[in-house]
Amino acid sequence: MEIQGPKYGNTEFDGFKGIPWDFKAHAINTSSHQIIVNDSEATANAIKQFGCVGLILAMGKVKYNDDERTFQKWHEELKGGKSKYELERIKRGAWSRLRKVEFKLEQISFIIIDDSILVKCGSFQRDFRNSNGTPRREKVLLDLEKLDEEIVFFLDFNLS
Repeated sequence: MEIQGPKYGNTEFDGFKGIPWDFKAHAINTSSHQIIVNDSEATANAIKQFGCVGLILAMGKVKYNDDERTFQKWHEELKGGKSKYELERIKRGAWSRLRKVEFKLEQISFIIIDDSILVKCGSFQRDFRNSNGTPRREKVLLDLEKLDEEIVFFLDFNLS
């Protein structure tokens, strides 16, 4: 696989082997079965060009920052204080997400996304903004509970 796949606008796929591939990680110890994939327009254009795109999905148990946000505070100190984006978030009164501090890989899934799958997907980031205030582009929101035969192969690392 070539690392760095084709680029559509500002969106570059993570790899290419016959089709564009996107790499994602997902926490399995949460209630969410939804995966935020790539830019919607870029995904549609890649499917138009190649017939489908692929998703390599690493799934595992995640440990999050503690209630005192020790990791977050350490990271903030390491980078020299709060970023402009963080200061703007505080000013807006928006919530701050917990940071992941550990990931234990349990499964890798390979998912093929074509037009028939794309119509089952929702979108994410509508009306969101980037750190510089510009609007974010919508992304494909894939619901794993709506998939079955699209998960073409998986490796199970759970040996217990």
